[in-house]
Amino acid sequence: MELSIVRIEKPEPINFILGQSHFIKTVEDLHETLVTAVPGIKFGLAFCEASGKALVRWSGTDEEMIALAQQNALALSAGHSFIIFLGAGFYPVNVLNAIKQVPEVARIFCATANPVEVIIAETEQGRGILGVIDGMASQGLEGPEDIAWRKNFLRMIGYKL
Repeated sequence: MELSIVRIEKPEPINFILGQSHFIKTVEDLHETLVTAVPGIKFGLAFCEASGKALVRWSGTDEEMIALAQQNALALSAGHSFIIFLGAGFYPVNVLNAIKQVPEVARIFCATANPVEVIIAETEQGRGILGVIDGMASQGLEGPEDIAWRKNFLRMIGYKL
């Protein structure tokens, strides 16, 4: 077995969701889930098929996000993994629970805009995701000024009243 790291390549502010599922039907079901959860959503998704032709299957509503999904899924080439890139102004918090409810979704590795490294294991049979490194290591505890900033920020962006 060989271990490697695949860095997710994307523009800094773009959010994405990395997960694992179990069926080729995932592509269409995730597409339907996203457009139903947030009308007008801009996204691209790609799914690494784990049998048959073992192709990267894809869909979406935004050419740039589709291209990001295709490029990163191909770099991962980990069976039954999927990656969804959300266009600017769209966030995982608005679609994550809906995605988790898709029957063939088995797990979510991360949902973030942070830099991410994916830890891949490769054997003679294929490749799989062991886990992710999402962002940076903690730098300490938040203090009173940090708490005030967090609370104000969440209200400023409309996620708290």
